[in-house]
Amino acid sequence: MSKQGVLLVNLGTPDSTSVADVRKYLREFLSDKRVIDIPAIPRWMLVNLIIAPFRAPKSAAEYRKLFTERGSPLKFYTEDITKLLQTSLGDDYVVEYAMRYQNPSIESGLEKLKSKKVSKIHVLPLFPQYASATTGSVIDKVMEITKNWQVIPEIVFTSQFLEEVLFIDTFVKKGREWIDQHDYDHFVFSYHGLPERQIIKASVNNYCKLGNCCQSFNDNNRFCYRAQCFHTTRLITEKLNIPKEKYTVCFQSRLGNDPWVQPYTEEVLKQLAHEGKKKVLAFSPAFVSDCLETTIEVGETYHEQFIELGGERWDLVESLNDDPMWVECLSEIVRK
Repeated sequence: MSKQGVLLVNLGTPDSTSVADVRKYLREFLSDKRVIDIPAIPRWMLVNLIIAPFRAPKSAAEYRKLFTERGSPLKFYTEDITKLLQTSLGDDYVVEYAMRYQNPSIESGLEKLKSKKVSKIHVLPLFPQYASATTGSVIDKVMEITKNWQVIPEIVFTSQFLEEVLFIDTFVKKGREWIDQHDYDHFVFSYHGLPERQIIKASVNNYCKLGNCCQSFNDNNRFCYRAQCFHTTRLITEKLNIPKEKYTVCFQSRLGNDPWVQPYTEEVLKQLAHEGKKKVLAFSPAFVSDCLETTIEVGETYHEQFIELGGERWDLVESLNDDPMWVECLSEIVRK
C-alpha cells in the first residue's frame, strides 16, 4: 500500500541574521501579491526601493535577539514537530516541512514527497486562522508548482484549524500555568494584523463591516480573518473562565499608512494603562511557533512600552512550539 504524504508549511525566516539574508527574506515575503495586494510595478518599487533597503538593518538587529544556537525558533520548532509528527503517524505516512518564504522551500518539500511516490499529499499550513496572505498564499504556491507535474496525486489542504479542540486546549494549558502563578488585571489577545481592504475583499455578500459582525462566527464570516481571531479568543477564554470584560482582542505589526484591522495593540496598551491596569497576560494565538512577532514584538517591545506607561507586569504565553498536545492535534488533523 502506498504511503500518504504530509507537508507542514510555516511562514519562513531569514537564513541568518545578516542584513543581506534579512533583506533577501523581506524581498521574497513582501513581493508576494497576496501579502502586499497592489499592482505589480508599484509593489516592486515599494519593496525593492523603500522597504527592503531601509528596513533590513533594523529587522536584522531584531532577529539577532531572537535567534539561538539552533537558529530561528520558527524553523527549528517546525523541524522538531515534523519529526514528532512522523513518529506519531507511523510508517504509513511521510512527513516533510517547508517554509513559504526562503528555506526549505515548498517546491523542495513537494519534490521529496513526490520522490517517495506518495498516493496523496496533505498540505497543512501552520496558520490557525485563514487569511489570503498566509494560508491562501501557501495554497496558491502549491498549486502553481504541482500544475506542471505530469502525474498529480490527490492533494488536500487544511485551510484553518482554530476550532480544533487540542489546539485550543494547548493554549489553555499554557495560559493556566501563568494564571496559577499570578493575579492578572487583564488579558490581551494580540493577533497579526492585516489591511482592512483585505478583509473587505474576502467578505461574503458584503457581510464584513469590521465591527460587531465579528462577535459571532457563522458561514458568512468563517473565512474572515478578524472574525476568526475573535472566535479563537472566545474559545480560549471560555475554557479559562475569563469574563469578557477582562480581555481585549487586538492586532499588531502594522505596515504603511493604510488602515489595518483594529483595535491596534499599541493603542490598547495605552488604554489599559490609562484605566490603571497593572498586570497583563498576553496571548498570540495566530502563531504556533516562537518568532519575531511573538517573542520580540509582544514579549519584549510591548512589555517595555507597558512598563513605561506605568504597568507592573506584562507576561507572554509561549507559542505551542513542540508541545506533545500540539503534536497530537496535528496528528488528529491529518488522520481526519
